[in-house]
Amino acid sequence: MTKHIDTIAVHAGREDFQELGIHAAPLDFSSTYPVKDLESGRDSIDALAAGGATADSPIYARLHNPTVHRYECAFAKLENAEAGIAFASGMSAIHAVLMSLKIRAMQDAVVRNHIVAVRPIYGCTDHLLSSGLLGFDVDWVQEHEIKATVREDTALVIIETPANPTLSLVDIEDVVKQAGTVPVMVDNTFATPLLQSPLALGATFSVHSATKYLGGHGDVIAGMIATDESWAAHIRQIRILTGGNMHPMAAYLLLRSLPTLPMRVERAQQNAIHLANKLEAHPAVAKVHYPGLAASDPRGLVAKQMKGPGSVISIEMVGGYEAASKAMKSTKLFIPAVSLGSTDSLIEHPAGLTHRIVSEDGRKSGGVTEGMLRLAVGIENQDDLWADIDQAISE
Repeated sequence: MTKHIDTIAVHAGREDFQELGIHAAPLDFSSTYPVKDLESGRDSIDALAAGGATADSPIYARLHNPTVHRYECAFAKLENAEAGIAFASGMSAIHAVLMSLKIRAMQDAVVRNHIVAVRPIYGCTDHLLSSGLLGFDVDWVQEHEIKATVREDTALVIIETPANPTLSLVDIEDVVKQAGTVPVMVDNTFATPLLQSPLALGATFSVHSATKYLGGHGDVIAGMIATDESWAAHIRQIRILTGGNMHPMAAYLLLRSLPTLPMRVERAQQNAIHLANKLEAHPAVAKVHYPGLAASDPRGLVAKQMKGPGSVISIEMVGGYEAASKAMKSTKLFIPAVSLGSTDSLIEHPAGLTHRIVSEDGRKSGGVTEGMLRLAVGIENQDDLWADIDQAISE
């Protein structure tokens, strides 16, 4: 029987609960594990070192943890992926994808040190690519320029949609077509698996800062990758070598949050739609960036590749930086803080906070202005949220 995704969210990771006689996920803090005998231990190490998802014995927590693996399997079901791989943070997950490209290139005995990326994306991802730290040559392009920019040594195309912080949309199927045989990585954090399925649209990797909606309560740092098993094996090898493992407590918290993910995403989205329509008519707001507004989605991409516009809004203030700074100081319910996807609403200034690490030219080309504020809408009462933001931007 095919199940709806909101049912999957409730039951994923719980398939063996009745057999185990439990109702809450088990939490395994072990750093090391006994082996049955030397031969089975040796076989387990070989299996895990080769990038396998499981083995007879976990051996050592850097190689495998049962609680983390339980969440990986649950997450993979949400993304309809062959594999989910868990990391200590979203940036650790992105780093592992980039390093896995090098493993694949080495195995193929070719050089692939070129990346094509579309701005805007998360500020730290932008900075990592621009820093040259990992030895990649990066071309920053517009969506329609991808095909012309892909080279023989191109290892990856990177996009984020909806993009952070402008909420601009990228046509995933079009990008995959332009990329040809080159893998495509989609940062799916803003949409979540509830609203968008990049792998079903042809992407190779769907990555998440699980800190955001997947965690949903502002109390966990984590990252996730969904992909096929052939790439997952390489990525697990990177995780073993670099030690970017998700802590089992983080996996436990993510499992706890999974059943309420559909309700949280839907309620926050309803609130965001309400606020975006009101903000569009507010005299203090020069522009509203929100996929649920026709002006922000002229190609109809929400209808094409999403199940809804999500719950992040960015606005550009008529008074520029000074008006944005004043509004941040004036909110009472919207908490002035970075991050998003929690039950409470947050407000931040991308140019001064999340994207401050991006070069000035990078911010400009990505549409990140000094008068922009990003609203991460939570699940509070929408009338209370509107009263708060209205008084803050009207003063």
